[in-house]
Amino acid sequence: MAIPQYETFREPFDTGIRISYITSPGGYHPLHWHEELELLYHLNGESDIIIDGKKYKLQKKRLMAIESRQVHSTYTYDRASMFICIHISKYYMEKYFPGLNLYQIHCTPDDITDENLLDYLKLCKMMETITRLYITESPAYAMETEGIILQIFARLIRNFSTSTAPSTAKIDHMSAERIRTIITYVSEHFREPITLDDIAGELGLGKEYFCRFFKKHMGMSFLQYLNEVRASHIYQDLEMTDTPIAELLEDNGFTNQKLFNRVFRQIYGCTPSAVRKAHTAASK
Repeated sequence: MAIPQYETFREPFDTGIRISYITSPGGYHPLHWHEELELLYHLNGESDIIIDGKKYKLQKKRLMAIESRQVHSTYTYDRASMFICIHISKYYMEKYFPGLNLYQIHCTPDDITDENLLDYLKLCKMMETITRLYITESPAYAMETEGIILQIFARLIRNFSTSTAPSTAKIDHMSAERIRTIITYVSEHFREPITLDDIAGELGLGKEYFCRFFKKHMGMSFLQYLNEVRASHIYQDLEMTDTPIAELLEDNGFTNQKLFNRVFRQIYGCTPSAVRKAHTAASK
């Protein structure tokens, strides 16, 4: 299953809350973003979560929050990493808490201090309760779970947030919008040839300025990012299909076998053939 770069949730979102239990194949899942606040709770192993270019290590049975519209990616170390992934519509929640859009949640491993550790561990315990309700198939599971999520969100606002007046907001909205435009464009066109002129023109920028802008905000060149996106889709296809590797390269926009092999090894630490071989062995 290919991992979307821009996530939209088409299921009914009547309560402003969407909860998923995800088993994700190991490896790198490239940069993406969505409108909803995301709560991520690791059920096994550990992962690296990169948010706006900064890396965090998420341990087993620990919770972290990813704010609305933040660009993020993940690298999972286990072949099958399990998460609870909760998305909360801040727009919907404003009916309970007007002005919520001015609050930013700060709940990553780096934000946990001696002063807020007890509050943080209580949140993790509440996530454990959600897991237990799911496993035991409680008759009122959905009702209880959404009630707990609302409590978690309220505690995050109370203990792990800052508020900013609109006139003093520090976020560079134009740069953020440009980055999101780039990510969305790549997710829609990565199987096609994409030149620097193409993507720079999409933003109405000169090629040289675009390259400097992208490197400054993403910490890598645009071509490196594009190759990582293509490689990540091929990784998923190697595990989910029996399509020949050469055909996967062509289907996902790679025209240079040597470049692909180098990029793939840099990201995953092994060859595409090794991934296919391991998947075949696990299926028997």
